[in-house]
Amino acid sequence: MLRALTGRAAVLVAALTVLCVQGCGTSQSEEEEGPAPGPSAPYWGNRGYPLPDSPFTREDAVVTATCSMGARYAGVNVQAWDPERWELRETRNFFLPVDAAFSNYPDVKDVHSSLVDLCGVSSDSPSPYAVDDLEYVTPRVRALFDLAYTRMAVVLRDADGRTTHAGYVESGGNADDFVSLSEARGDDEQNAVMAPDGRSVWFTYITADGERRIGSRSTEGGHRLSDEGPAIGHDLPLTVTGKPPRAVQANMVHLAPDGRRLTATAPKIYGHVFRTRESSGPLTAASGRSATLLSGCVGIVGWVGDERVLCRTQSANFRTVDARSGRPEGNAVAVVREDDGRVAEGMLVSADGEKFIASVHSPNDRSGQPLGLGDFRVMSTSGEGAAVPVSADSLTSDTVFLEWR
Repeated sequence: MLRALTGRAAVLVAALTVLCVQGCGTSQSEEEEGPAPGPSAPYWGNRGYPLPDSPFTREDAVVTATCSMGARYAGVNVQAWDPERWELRETRNFFLPVDAAFSNYPDVKDVHSSLVDLCGVSSDSPSPYAVDDLEYVTPRVRALFDLAYTRMAVVLRDADGRTTHAGYVESGGNADDFVSLSEARGDDEQNAVMAPDGRSVWFTYITADGERRIGSRSTEGGHRLSDEGPAIGHDLPLTVTGKPPRAVQANMVHLAPDGRRLTATAPKIYGHVFRTRESSGPLTAASGRSATLLSGCVGIVGWVGDERVLCRTQSANFRTVDARSGRPEGNAVAVVREDDGRVAEGMLVSADGEKFIASVHSPNDRSGQPLGLGDFRVMSTSGEGAAVPVSADSLTSDTVFLEWR
């Protein structure tokens, strides 16, 4: 839910404490309030996109994704839930073509895609990224889908085991219903994610000259490569937001409700809260100079309104942190007892900022088994009240919670 700022004066005062992001030529007050109105001005958030009415787009719905694997079948089930009674409202199936890279294995080129996180995390197929904590996995799996959950981006691996293309699948299709957006021999396209409106797939790619770039291809026909900006290779995922869409290459990317700031992390870039960029690219050292460091934050769960962020702390609790000052607020929220023997990781925050969902599991173990009592818990971000266990037959401990509208 958008929460209005308290007044223009407060906006201007806050702006004086934050330096402009890299590549910004506006004054600090202009940066705080966003671009001037006009037909060419970008929209900071994702609310400018019209969405079809469905259980996946209505308010007060929780959306999850679970990978299903069989002898001749692989697919992703995306489900919309009533978060009060945990009743299933609707399921959409995304069949994975045989060429889709949803696991990495010997003698083929490793592919960086969050589908490998969702479908192939095991001792034989580790995450393609450096960190697989759920605060990292959740936002990068969410980025696979458009806002309405009708299309899912995939990386397709050719039979040679070396060439990779960006593509997508539609919900409700079959294993042959997929689109490869390029057929060029020798392509090196990875980190495929969807634009908010589903009309383009974005990815990192390596040019014939070895240059690392971010690109996009339209899903509406033509599929011509559009170069979108610099990349730092394939090692960090992409997230695409805004209207027109822009990509940031980083981990733990969460857009603030008003769209003007986002959380993100990247190696050697110090800080957690950044101004939303008007161009696509990775976080840089210049970006880090204007970022806010959230004190004690080791995992970012999501935004609690426009000014506060919920973090998993160094002491394994959860706490709300002021996004401007970086200082903790309120009480620490303990999901598990110190003697429990299990760990808790944050998955997402509700749209009103009042609740969050945590996954409870043994250290280094998310085995995909049916849920036990309390494997997922709904907690208050303020620490008030008791934890409520999530109970639903079709969820497993490998389910990823994507969004709480």
